[in-house]
Amino acid sequence: MMNIGKLLHKSQSSIRDLITSTPVYSSAIDASGEGLSLMFRRWATKKTAGSTKNGRDSLPKNLGVKKFGGERVIPGNIIVRQRGTRFHPGNYVGIGKDHTLYALKEGCVKFERHKLSGRKWVHVEPKDGHEIHPAYASADASLEMKTAA
Repeated sequence: MMNIGKLLHKSQSSIRDLITSTPVYSSAIDASGEGLSLMFRRWATKKTAGSTKNGRDSLPKNLGVKKFGGERVIPGNIIVRQRGTRFHPGNYVGIGKDHTLYALKEGCVKFERHKLSGRKWVHVEPKDGHEIHPAYASADASLEMKTAA
């Protein structure tokens, strides 16, 4: 085993000579059993980073009333986007598979609340007035004929 003291006193020794010629042990007791060695082997280390449960979020769902009472709508305009039926479809209002309420005719939006049940309805007041369905129009015409006779 080379003596480190001799290496340090040499005037021509460099750090490279010190590193290459110095014995290195990975334990506290050297190979010859003489006791503690002067140098320990050391590796570049980095502690592992912990994981975090933060840093994620869901996208906004953009729910709520899109057209308020008295606003003009055209067919296909979304009136309310909702989860479940908080608002129920009324006259000339359709409902989508995700419970979105939309206008079926051109007109003005009207919100209504039932006095006893508290259920909220959304209607569209048509621009050109209410229409009677053709099936009921023929029945209505025949009723008028009977009353006139």
